[in-house]
Amino acid sequence: MKKYLLLFAILLLFALNFCSNNNVNVNFEVIGEGLPSDSKIFVTGNDDQLGNWRPDSIQLEKNEEGNWAKSFSFERGKKLEFKITRGSWETESLDDDGSVHENYMIEVLNDTTIHIKVNLWADQVKRKIEGQITGTVEYHRNLQGKGIKPRDIIVWLPPGYETDLNKSYPVLYMHDGQNIIDPRTSTFQVDWQIDETADSLIRQGLIEPIIIVGIYNTSDRNEEYSESPLGFAYMEFIIDSLKPFIDRNYRTLTASENTASGGASLGGLIPLIIVWEYPEVFSKAICFSPAFKFDKYNFVDNVSNYSGKKKNIKIYINNGDNELDSQLQPGVDAMIDALIGQGFIQGKDFFFSKNKKSQHGERDWAKNFWRALIFMFGTDKGRSPL
Repeated sequence: MKKYLLLFAILLLFALNFCSNNNVNVNFEVIGEGLPSDSKIFVTGNDDQLGNWRPDSIQLEKNEEGNWAKSFSFERGKKLEFKITRGSWETESLDDDGSVHENYMIEVLNDTTIHIKVNLWADQVKRKIEGQITGTVEYHRNLQGKGIKPRDIIVWLPPGYETDLNKSYPVLYMHDGQNIIDPRTSTFQVDWQIDETADSLIRQGLIEPIIIVGIYNTSDRNEEYSESPLGFAYMEFIIDSLKPFIDRNYRTLTASENTASGGASLGGLIPLIIVWEYPEVFSKAICFSPAFKFDKYNFVDNVSNYSGKKKNIKIYINNGDNELDSQLQPGVDAMIDALIGQGFIQGKDFFFSKNKKSQHGERDWAKNFWRALIFMFGTDKGRSPL
């Protein structure tokens, strides 16, 4: 009996040691030059422990050296991307020349301390705004939805909307709507430039004129953009409240074949969920850098395990090759395999575009959005570039 107890103790110690060896400690330490001692500093990044890019959720604490610090334990090999803020994107850290710092990136392989010295913050300089608003834009503030937080809505109207009063238009609903048209409301002061892209393609006759609706996100973004109860409440808000509101107030083509949904990252997951779950309302999904199967999110199995009639939907998928997009690529590959397994045809039912040397952000999504618009709304003249 003692022999078995000893063996059990050895195995337990081995298991505990194995688990501990699979985790490493990462200490963030920020030196904030010239800040009052009572200032609050936050870290935010691509992990639940880092607040999933919410700029005010993970506060660092003052240490004995008078710096701001906090320690975390991550799985060995975890690739982290993060930024430093004073509680909002309007107060994020800048490089010494006043430019926005690219995401800090590190692969955690051993216990380490990350020292970051910040001399300049965004609210201390006049920031360069990249882009402008092109065309007619209307704002609707504080729209209410059952079970979710209220949010603002932005509506972009195509050229000719005010003059051709007998014409109705397809509608594209974009998630993270504050980032798509107005650089002043965009999280990183760089917008998708969807207004410029759509305006140019319409005037060239490459796509049919469309209305674009931007749905602002909230602090519940992660839950609202997934299969959680909040996610279904968010989709019901779009279907039962927002779409009827848009159809009442604008000249829209209301049928499913004229209604699309788009976004990026987790905002690139929710468009596919919407068209898959509600194809009678939405038939087109634009998915940039999508989190189809990543971390705790997984919609690949839903598609793979589906046994009904083939859905009459179209899907555009775009991904890059930077650190985060490389982590998302296995899920993209798995989704493409699942779609093909369901009888979807590349180039007809779905289209996948891979971009090299791209970043996971608005600037690079903007560069490639024209392809998505042409695939979904292209005229005969416009589809040839694909």
